[in-house]
Amino acid sequence: MAESEPVTVVVPVGEKRGCPEDEKDDAPSKKPKFESDHENGGPPQQDEMGEPEGEASDGEEDGDTFADMMKHGLTELDVGILKYVSDHEGFSGVLKERYSDFVVHEINKNGKIVHLDDLSVPAEAEEAQEPEQQPKECDLLTEEQKKQLGELQLFRNKEGNVSIEVLDDSKEKRTLVHKAIKNQFPGLETKTEEREGRKFIVAYHAAGKKALAAPRKHFWPKNRGSFCHFVLYKENKDTMDAINVLSKFLRLRPNMFSYMGTKDKRAITVQEIAVLKITAERLAHLNKCLMNLKLGNFCYKNHPLKLGELQGNHFTVVIRNITGTDEQVDQAMTSLKQTGFINYYGMQRFGTTAVPTHHVGRAILKNDWNEVMDLILKPRPGAEKEFLVRCREEWAKTQDPEAALKKLPNKRCVEGQLLRGLSMYGKKNIVTAFGLIPRNNRLMYIHSYQSRVWNTMVSRRIEAFGLKAVKGDLVLKGTTAHVLSAEEAESYSIHDIVMPLPGFDVIYPTHHIGEGYRELLTADRLDIDNMRHKVKDYSLAGAYRRVIIRPTDVSWEVINYDDPRVSLVHSDFEKLENKPAPVFNKEGKYRALRMEFSLPPSTYATMAIREVLKLDTSIKKQTQLNTTWFN
Repeated sequence: MAESEPVTVVVPVGEKRGCPEDEKDDAPSKKPKFESDHENGGPPQQDEMGEPEGEASDGEEDGDTFADMMKHGLTELDVGILKYVSDHEGFSGVLKERYSDFVVHEINKNGKIVHLDDLSVPAEAEEAQEPEQQPKECDLLTEEQKKQLGELQLFRNKEGNVSIEVLDDSKEKRTLVHKAIKNQFPGLETKTEEREGRKFIVAYHAAGKKALAAPRKHFWPKNRGSFCHFVLYKENKDTMDAINVLSKFLRLRPNMFSYMGTKDKRAITVQEIAVLKITAERLAHLNKCLMNLKLGNFCYKNHPLKLGELQGNHFTVVIRNITGTDEQVDQAMTSLKQTGFINYYGMQRFGTTAVPTHHVGRAILKNDWNEVMDLILKPRPGAEKEFLVRCREEWAKTQDPEAALKKLPNKRCVEGQLLRGLSMYGKKNIVTAFGLIPRNNRLMYIHSYQSRVWNTMVSRRIEAFGLKAVKGDLVLKGTTAHVLSAEEAESYSIHDIVMPLPGFDVIYPTHHIGEGYRELLTADRLDIDNMRHKVKDYSLAGAYRRVIIRPTDVSWEVINYDDPRVSLVHSDFEKLENKPAPVFNKEGKYRALRMEFSLPPSTYATMAIREVLKLDTSIKKQTQLNTTWFN
């Protein structure tokens, strides 16, 4: 994925905060890339793309089940996250107690922080007003018809339809009825049918098979840009999940939408989206029926958005129940602002279950496809959804992909996709079967392995040489890596130093840390001199990534509050609704740290927070902390 990404690191606690009106992990390129641009830059996709290790459906686990599962999860030590840059005393706090404690605003390619602050439709997109004497939309439909159309819109009968006879058979009257249905019931489409000499307007769901089989032609003015750009505000919803919801309502394929980066699920996020030849008016009407999504700031342009072309993300983060004194907090935040943090890949890069994603990646790179199959499908410790447990047990007992597949109600998860491939191509053709998993998910595994190697070697580099440039370090000159001499090292700082992700088209530091790469890969039975794979997709070119990142726009405050259920951040949507900003009680019994900062693409906000708290950000550790806090 293409941007700084937050991570879910606490037991999901129920929070109903809906809107009222109820990675780029792309193929390794042939040339090495500077990693902080957008290569290898985010956690695995979730929800519609499938959690890489078996999260086969939406919905959050209850606290006890989740905590039990996390007993077998990873800690930072397991993935090479070992060092800090500052010497301040750490303190504890709870991260993401509520999803509204993590707010992400995209920074677009012009360096502007993206906000949702206008729900109106641009004048050029508004349809011409009908003459005053024409009937109002609300008068055109009976209450019974509205009830039937409402049920159709809410997916209760996607393949059904509602037929409305037009007694006053004139084109003008039919046009008004068509428009009334579309305006009052976004997501429905209409067509005119003649039956035995009588005219009917038939409404059907935009996500239904009939709609897909007979797409409508929409007039598009030549002087209007082909793409409608808009700001998507979402709460507790993954970017791809949100795109899929919009696609269903608008009767579009998801690839008609473009965006600069995906955003985490358990957060409030604001980002720019573009869609081909859909009017702002149609998009704005969706605000009437969408939950936890709002669209606004519409405009027309002649180009889509591209993954990775954002400048970064601006974060507003609340850490609740902090134990640090005001002096400790100021010392920690000042260090973050002045020095920065180690640019580790965050914990979400490595999965959340007992089988880490980098283990699967290592097996792929070793070309050990039986191990790949076994790691993904075998039973594993820790609590899982019951149907996944049954699926794994069936596979272990019978090795029959069709029998195991029948245990899954949702076949789109990684396990389901692999089992479907095995049932189609057989266990002797695992490579082809594995290919049924979406490409981004497959590449995520090997990128996870690269990330674990990078984390480990950077920890060793900091341990050996500290926070100064030394002979043998690498810096970038343009896009080319250069090895520093002792004399050159004097004129560079730690903020200039990069370290490679292993691949066939990178060079390594010439001090002993460079040799450490070879030793680490050899221990994993991989040849650092031959990172090309028999399957081209899995050949690793490598990349370069900055060792230290210094956030910009850093600010912070310690706040006191009494009610842990109240949001401590004033969201864009609350501002649009003219809801008051949070009011803090200086004598409140709870203390929280509210911080803001901006990060470039491909960096992890949780690693900045880790540097402040000096606290393990893994779900395993945060679950233990959060469970203790709520008990």
